[in-house]
Amino acid sequence: MATRIHVDGLDEVSRKLKMLSDQKKAKSLTRKAARRAMNVVRDAARENARAIDDPETRARIFKNIVTQSGRSYGGYDVVMRVGVRGGASSNQHSVDISGLSGGDTRHWRYIEFGTEYIPAVPFMRPALFNNMQKVLDTFAIEFNTELSKVLSERI
Repeated sequence: MATRIHVDGLDEVSRKLKMLSDQKKAKSLTRKAARRAMNVVRDAARENARAIDDPETRARIFKNIVTQSGRSYGGYDVVMRVGVRGGASSNQHSVDISGLSGGDTRHWRYIEFGTEYIPAVPFMRPALFNNMQKVLDTFAIEFNTELSKVLSERI
């Protein structure tokens, strides 16, 4: 499930970005601000996961929740995501997950989405939806700050 966010009202930032001619630098600034913004979601997801982790098992879902940069196929897109390391299943092509700090937490999807026998206890989705405005505000502030730094260095 992917959630797309479109931010309106960043006219000043857009104007500053046009002044910045280096596309790599612009993408780097955007990626840095997006990571900081999505760390808000990561932290909320970790708190939610702490509340549901079973203390009798060695697996700790909250330790495997990370922010990662994703591949953009459009060229100028920046993709930042929050997820649980280790994925959901394993097969002959899977990478060894025994070294993860939280242990084997592939069962996280059964908790998040539920099964035929287990009701869902979402902890990832609320982390995003309950912090949407905070993520947008953090992104706008961080991006504007970083962009101002770069532009002041050039002058």
